[in-house]
Amino acid sequence: MQRILTRGEIETLDRTSIVRLITPVADTFSIRAQRLRDIAIDNPIEDYLLLIAQLADAQQQVFAQDWTLAALDETQLAQAQAHGMPPFSASSIKRDATWRAMLSAILEQLLQQTTHSNPLTDAVRNNLVQLADDINNQPELIEQQADDLLNQALERIDAARAPFIMAGLQVYWSQLVAGLESQKIPANTPFGLCPCCGNQPVSSTVMLGGPKEQIRYATCSLCSSQWHIVRVTCTHCEDTKKLAYHSLEEGSAGIKAESCDHCQHYRKIFYLDKEQFAEAFADDLASLPLDILMGEANFYRANNNPYLWQLAEQ
Repeated sequence: MQRILTRGEIETLDRTSIVRLITPVADTFSIRAQRLRDIAIDNPIEDYLLLIAQLADAQQQVFAQDWTLAALDETQLAQAQAHGMPPFSASSIKRDATWRAMLSAILEQLLQQTTHSNPLTDAVRNNLVQLADDINNQPELIEQQADDLLNQALERIDAARAPFIMAGLQVYWSQLVAGLESQKIPANTPFGLCPCCGNQPVSSTVMLGGPKEQIRYATCSLCSSQWHIVRVTCTHCEDTKKLAYHSLEEGSAGIKAESCDHCQHYRKIFYLDKEQFAEAFADDLASLPLDILMGEANFYRANNNPYLWQLAEQ
């Protein structure tokens, strides 16, 4: 039988032996797409999960292409180290037009990959066609919408477009940080934010097997990097005393919401020893009934899932 480490035991582990950072792997998006298809069956939002699976497939196709992106020089990396800031901070680095080319390629893939068994609805297709047109003819509008998403300016976000624009931003930032050596990332960056790009995590996962056994990693909602966060710690405010764990009565024991009475926020946490193939984005999206439960308990999501945006008035 597997023994669960206590918080004290985890904290006394040799921190130098813990893998601090995991950057995106080559098949990041295809893993996500497959998980979405696997858990879509009989889910209340099955059609939407299958649409996002198609979107993740398109992201994978574009992510795998050979893109030329400007790398940070040693001076910029040294400045990030000196100030303890993410080197590819979404709030400070200037995006180049490549990300819009990536978004266009994703939309093209989506419009081409539609099958008779899983066709796009007219509303989705029209949305994608109009978005593609605006990328070509109103790039400044797309850039503003991207800024609003990255800044979580909920009152200005177009919820129908948001998942697709975010898909382009995700591929762009994942490309930027993929293969980045962990020693070039500052050891102490702002708590609860991705050490690579400074974005918030979509969820966290307690790993299974090897040196990551029972170690928790948060997954960045933008670049998909994963970084170590001590368990039984609020990923939003770092409180350790007012946490509780919630699950659905008939749901998986490996899918919980970690709530904090100190800040009144929550994020999902997945346990791979109980839900072996859980994926940070897919399982968060597929467990919407748990979000409803948390809302009824007067807790707030710390941030949106990039594939589904809850706006300010909601």
